Amino acid sequence: MTDAPLRVALIGHGFMGAAHSVGWRQAPRMFDLPRAVDMAMVVGRRADAAAEAATRWGWRGASGDWRSVVRSDEIDVVDIVTPGDSHAEIALAALDAGKHVLCEKPLANSRREAEMMAAVADRARERGQIAMVGFTYRRVPAVTHMRDLIAEGVVGQIAHVRAAYRQDWLVDRDMPLAWRLQREHAGSGALGDIGAHIVDMVQFVTGQAVTAVSGTLETIVARRPLQAAGSGLQGTAGEGYGDVTVDDAALFTGRLSGGALASFEATRFATGRKNGLEIEVSGERGALRFALEDLNVLEYYDRTAPEDRQGFTRILVTEGAHPYLSGWWPPGHMLGYEHGFTHQVVDLVEAIASGTSPHPTFAEGLSVQRVLDAVERSDHDGSRWTSTGDEAGDDRGGER
Repeated sequence: MTDAPLRVALIGHGFMGAAHSVGWRQAPRMFDLPRAVDMAMVVGRRADAAAEAATRWGWRGASGDWRSVVRSDEIDVVDIVTPGDSHAEIALAALDAGKHVLCEKPLANSRREAEMMAAVADRARERGQIAMVGFTYRRVPAVTHMRDLIAEGVVGQIAHVRAAYRQDWLVDRDMPLAWRLQREHAGSGALGDIGAHIVDMVQFVTGQAVTAVSGTLETIVARRPLQAAGSGLQGTAGEGYGDVTVDDAALFTGRLSGGALASFEATRFATGRKNGLEIEVSGERGALRFALEDLNVLEYYDRTAPEDRQGFTRILVTEGAHPYLSGWWPPGHMLGYEHGFTHQVVDLVEAIASGTSPHPTFAEGLSVQRVLDAVERSDHDGSRWTSTGDEAGDDRGGER
């Protein structure tokens, strides 16, 4: 093992580029990492835009050519935050070049691509390379704590899981046709963009796989103004209209490998919901609930408590004993959205230094892709129950 800094290249910029940059910048300052981090290069389609992003976010250099950066001997880690249509090409090239890889979710735009990426990552792992998927909400301390409590048995045998991710940024029918609304770039709509998060979260906190689904997809606004300019979830309209080729909302029911029933809702048409990710796990001994819009809190119901003391209890997940909190503030001083990206870097760097696989692996990313693929197949077949082909349900999150 070397003590040399890990030289990182960020491929892509924009909303996720900013979030990942915060993580790379903050992690070595707030946590005692086993390797230093060198924010070496940010890459974009246009070199001038990449240079502007490098100056803004603290990267040492910039480039408009991701292929040369990925092949460079001056880079150790490739962090991919591009639209899904380029995930497979960049990740495979990076792994072939001997780099460690962090790839934003969902892993790919299709099950076939994800299977190929997972297989290549497995072979690269034998050479000591690390490949991880960026399901960052796993690293919200309250969510990791939820997983730990379920593993301890506080809810007992799980009977039912309810998961939803609701946003409203597409309610305005004049919102322009961004890349997230085009299947050739995004792979799917709400299903892959935000539905992937709740699929991963359910599998993470329960330790079980989604083995079968019955689903329905809906495109609510079929045509939108062409986009003149935009970044993240914002944009301005230009002239003309184009077809929306992805879903606006996805509703599906799933069965877990441990026998529980799960319900999923992913929509970008939930008026008034800005980033409303919620999950509730119900079991014979109790229940746990998390809501992203109140991300420092975990709600716990203890069914074994005396009758006169039963009711959901708010746990403020800001104590030093809670996951990831050792690097932050005194109890009660809140964390925010960006902290998950810092924790992601912490876990990745620690895994590289120790030679262990960080979670979620590309195999876990493939597991989510199998669920998304099964939902689409179910929708095409009249919402018929459809197998995901993923029957294993063990160790979907590792330990923290």
